[in-house]
Amino acid sequence: MPSDTPPAGRPFTPVDFQLVLLRRMADHNPGLVEDARRELGASPADMRDANKRWQAMVRSPRGRGAASRYRSVLGTPASRSARRIGDLDCEAWRWPLPLWPALRFEVLLAPGGAVWNEWLVRAPGAPAPVLRTLDDLTPWSCTVDEAARAFAPARPLEGSAPTRRGLAFTAPDGEGVRREVVAEFTWGLLQRTAVRG
Repeated sequence: MPSDTPPAGRPFTPVDFQLVLLRRMADHNPGLVEDARRELGASPADMRDANKRWQAMVRSPRGRGAASRYRSVLGTPASRSARRIGDLDCEAWRWPLPLWPALRFEVLLAPGGAVWNEWLVRAPGAPAPVLRTLDDLTPWSCTVDEAARAFAPARPLEGSAPTRRGLAFTAPDGEGVRREVVAEFTWGLLQRTAVRG
């Protein structure tokens, strides 16, 4: 049974990091988050503690840079690849996370090592979801890139927090009527959609 009182001074682990991702998702999908938290064997107190410690690391004036922080928590990236964005050569680091075996946590580093982006993406070789209608856009079913490709052209929207993003696009409903949709993502994973008008 998970303890209601997290032990003090323990290292920040990949399980803690997954709890941080879940904490941001709880606003939109508390039921999914509750199930995932239990799968990790963590209590609500563990989740609060992980989030508190993560925020302290992020905000610490003596803290390490974002890239170093991810390596210290998640270890050596499982994969590293070059990525060209516009006229810049970047590097993508990816790690597996047990909660989402078909996804990878990706950190995109700009030249010089600054972190430009951090989110969940589909794992290489993992089958992408079939996204044809609004009914296919269920919570946690797809990533930002997958939705943007399936319902192109999609327009990026600013999120309500640093780890949140939005997309605006049109998609057919179950009757085949095209609807204007806003999709909200947390850490790159779909959380909810809303039909406009």
